[in-house]
Amino acid sequence: MSMFRFLPGIIIVQAATAVLVFAFGETPEANWQLYGLLALTASFLTAFWFASIANHMKKDALARMKEKLLREREQLLVATEKEKRQAFEQTQQRIVKETNRAHAKANFKVGATVVGAVGLGIGLLSFQFFTIGLLTLLAAGGALTGYVVRARQDGLAGKAAKKLLARRKPTELIEAETSGPTPPRLEKKP
Repeated sequence: MSMFRFLPGIIIVQAATAVLVFAFGETPEANWQLYGLLALTASFLTAFWFASIANHMKKDALARMKEKLLREREQLLVATEKEKRQAFEQTQQRIVKETNRAHAKANFKVGATVVGAVGLGIGLLSFQFFTIGLLTLLAAGGALTGYVVRARQDGLAGKAAKKLLARRKPTELIEAETSGPTPPRLEKKP
C-alpha cells in the first residue's frame, strides 16, 4: 500500500524527463545546460518529496509499533497483575485453609483433652465412691467378722470355762519355805 504513495512522484518525474527530452530533441541547438539544470532540479525536488514521504511512513510505522508495544506492555502488565492477584489469592486461600486445618486440629486436641479430663474426673469420682463404698463394706464386714469371732471365742471360752470350773479341784495353797534372811522392808516416811 505504501508503494502507491511514491507512484505519483515517479510518474511526475518520468513525465518531466520525457517533456525535457522532447523539448531538447526539437531544438537541438538549445542550451542543454538549462535542460540539465531543470532535470536536476526536478530530481532534487522529487528526492526531497520521496524523503519526506519515507520519513512520514517511518514515523507512522514507529507510532504504530510504539502503540502496539504499549498495548502489549499494557496487556503484559494486566496479565502479570492478574497472575499476581491470582497467586496472592491462592496463597491467601491456602493460608486460610491451613490455618483452619490447624485450628481444627487444635480444637480437636483441646476438645479431646477436655473430654479426657472430664472422663478421668468422672472415673476417679466413681472410683473414689467405689473405693469409699468398698472400704465401708470391708470395715462393716471386718467388724461383723470381729464380733462373730469374738462371740465364738466368748462362746467357746464360756463353755470351756464352765467345763474347767466343773472339773476344777479346789486349789491348794502352797506355802513357800523361807530360807535365809528376810530382806528389809522399806518404810514410807511421812
